[in-house]
Amino acid sequence: MFGVDILDAAMFPALIIAFLAGIISFLSPCVLPIVPPYLAYMSGITLTEATEKENSKTVFFAAVFFVMGLSTVFLILGFTASTIGKTLLFYQDSFKLIAGLVVMLFGLHFLRIFRLGFLDHEARFGATSQNGSAFGAYVLGLAFAFGWTPCIGPQLAAILTLAASEGSVSQGTFLLGIYALGLGLPFLIVALFLNRLSGTVNWLKNRMSVIESLMGLLLWTIGLMLLTGGFEDFSFWILDNFPALADFG
Repeated sequence: MFGVDILDAAMFPALIIAFLAGIISFLSPCVLPIVPPYLAYMSGITLTEATEKENSKTVFFAAVFFVMGLSTVFLILGFTASTIGKTLLFYQDSFKLIAGLVVMLFGLHFLRIFRLGFLDHEARFGATSQNGSAFGAYVLGLAFAFGWTPCIGPQLAAILTLAASEGSVSQGTFLLGIYALGLGLPFLIVALFLNRLSGTVNWLKNRMSVIESLMGLLLWTIGLMLLTGGFEDFSFWILDNFPALADFG
């Protein structure tokens, strides 16, 4: 339909998972706590000034370019992963098996069944001094996407695996775009209502153990679905129960 092979019913489960993974990446322990000061820094103002209503447009403007920067990187990663996936199409079953086991391993880490030491350390690229400008916010978005690992690495790795298993490069790239939307949209919401959401952010900070458990459950579920072909089964269930969706794609 429409001559565009991007959205079809078989992709809906992966799209839902990608969006949820983006949101949980935002809520991860090394992202959420730094959101308010990060927004202030890239806006070129102090944290106190950033929470003032009259500066909300400035903070939101910087956040838009920041999200554009991180989205650029994720789209490139999606394009690369799906291109490699098409190249390795012959080995796709083995690839899904290995990837599923690795993603489930990440999930067990966040569920605290056991700990993987390298996931308890942050690796950040340095930010530029161009704070307070659209270009500086965009560059910070690039740095964030490239360097804020391994905290968002397990979630991102899971979505890259899904992108590599999609049927086309355009679908894989679109999938990473949805992940970027899930990660970037909360940034924009917090930026727009920072003066009202500081209490909510602090409430979430105090519940990081619950958030990590949710992250672990999501990753473990993704890994299990990769191992068992659950995404394909879910797609068939969607088509059986919502036949109108067959017109997509």
